[in-house]
Amino acid sequence: MSFLTDYKRATGLGSAKSGTRHFIEQRLTAIALVPLGLLFLWGFAKALGSPHTEVLAIYRHPFHAIVAILFLWVMFAHLRLGLQVVIEDYISSHQVRIWALIVNALLWRAAALAAVFAIAKIAISG
Repeated sequence: MSFLTDYKRATGLGSAKSGTRHFIEQRLTAIALVPLGLLFLWGFAKALGSPHTEVLAIYRHPFHAIVAILFLWVMFAHLRLGLQVVIEDYISSHQVRIWALIVNALLWRAAALAAVFAIAKIAISG
């Protein structure tokens, strides 16, 4: 039994079959951000106001480095999912929407990679 109307069948419009995955990913990243955010803030609060050498020492500890990397990666993935919804909902021009989605997909990966590289450089050096 199909729930598609004749018009939707003729134009190929229907379910993209990706809405559930997007919904679940967005909820999972939001849930993961709670403990990761608290752990990240714990290390960040220890470093806040400390001299540069102490901040480096805190983030050279594997626990704080791993938590920071995980937090930033998940945060940027969650940001991408949220921006994707905003772009899909509020940009009416098809061509502009496609380009905005491409830029969104590339920018979050570049920012996450830069963050991971910076933390890894601190953790590995010295």
